[in-house]
Amino acid sequence: MTLSLSLLVVFICSAQDMKKFNLYKPEENAATELDKVVQQASKEGKNVFVQIGGNWCVWCARYYEYVNKDPQLDSIMKADYVVYHLNYSKENLNKEIMAKLGYPQRFGFPVFVILDDKGNRLHTQNSAYLEQDEGYDKQRVTDFLTTWNPKALDPAQYKNF
Repeated sequence: MTLSLSLLVVFICSAQDMKKFNLYKPEENAATELDKVVQQASKEGKNVFVQIGGNWCVWCARYYEYVNKDPQLDSIMKADYVVYHLNYSKENLNKEIMAKLGYPQRFGFPVFVILDDKGNRLHTQNSAYLEQDEGYDKQRVTDFLTTWNPKALDPAQYKNF
């Protein structure tokens, strides 16, 4: 009885979180939108952070909320990346883009793909490696974001190596 009640509470809380979560747009032409994001990144000297998932994905909602509520992580994201939420759902699997990005859905969701300012794929991140308990580990997320930002990939940083 206690287990059933606990599961019901978890289900209701998850459902409540998901009602508010509507970042992904299944009807959107993702190829066109991603091209726009790459152009914006090029103008701003940033990389592109593609978060792939769907409005059905509780871990996608958790990551979005976690990064946006943490001032340090939010600052890193805004300074170094233009973010695009690429839909993957029964309504739209975005198969062509998934193929172009190297089939990142094989890692589960959310999955993160980092593109340079020309749209070249630099890295695909399995988000499970950033998790801790029912959320995300701040140090792991920070390390991931700073390891793939434009400054970290600037050849001038490695003149003396």
